[in-house]
Amino acid sequence: MPFKAQNTSYSAQTNNFTKFATKNLKRYFIHLAYNGSNYHGWQRQKNAHSVQAELEKCLSLKLHTSIDIMGCGRTDTGVHARKFYAHFDLEKALDEKKIPTFVAALNNFLPQDIVVYKIWEVPSEAHARFDATERTYHYQIHHQKRVFGNELSYFIFVETDMDLMNKAAAILLEYNDFTSFAKLHSQTKTNLCTLKSAFWTKRDKQLVFEITADRFLRNMVRAIVGSLLEVGQGRRSLDDFRQLIESRNRSAAGYSVPAHALFLQEVRYPESIIKK
Repeated sequence: MPFKAQNTSYSAQTNNFTKFATKNLKRYFIHLAYNGSNYHGWQRQKNAHSVQAELEKCLSLKLHTSIDIMGCGRTDTGVHARKFYAHFDLEKALDEKKIPTFVAALNNFLPQDIVVYKIWEVPSEAHARFDATERTYHYQIHHQKRVFGNELSYFIFVETDMDLMNKAAAILLEYNDFTSFAKLHSQTKTNLCTLKSAFWTKRDKQLVFEITADRFLRNMVRAIVGSLLEVGQGRRSLDDFRQLIESRNRSAAGYSVPAHALFLQEVRYPESIIKK
């Protein structure tokens, strides 16, 4: 039931939505964003507050039927999403003209830290998780003490060499096995990912790490950032960083930086799915 947290595995949810696609149901995509500070990640789980459970509860109440949602991925506890997608199925189609009004009413019902931007109908086989072609994450750090914004950025007292960190980030693009940055004892079948880009930039007195790939492993971005910061602080050489990747040994990697400064920034789909 949507009003109670369920200990449903991600693979079980995926199988359910695969079955749903074979039925005569209307499928809808949701474009949303959330501040993850108050949630134990996206995925619903037993005895923990999640974004998925909150959204399912509100949609179920507004639509007067039990709603199950499949997200485009999972974010860990405390991680935010500036752009997130999910899908759900309905037996009866929504009135397209009334969807904007419905979205406005849903936002009034949702907590302040979750916002739905748009809902639209997609082909029944469209899938929020499997049809995503790229995902982009941002990680934000700052070096100067400040009063505001600390909850969304990681404060590091020691200065870092951005040019050196960018040289290390470029090395990442030469590899596709990221076992060294993967969470231990996870259920992931493969640690292979295709990275499209990875670099640091300066924005509004912050350093922002941006990384894009077809998929990410659990804790991967935070472990990469921790290792890159060690390079930028002179505690790990570029050769050491390369050897770290090739070792495929998580214990050889740097520390995992805090979750509060990590954002799922962008998720990309084929044009046939994303409504302009």
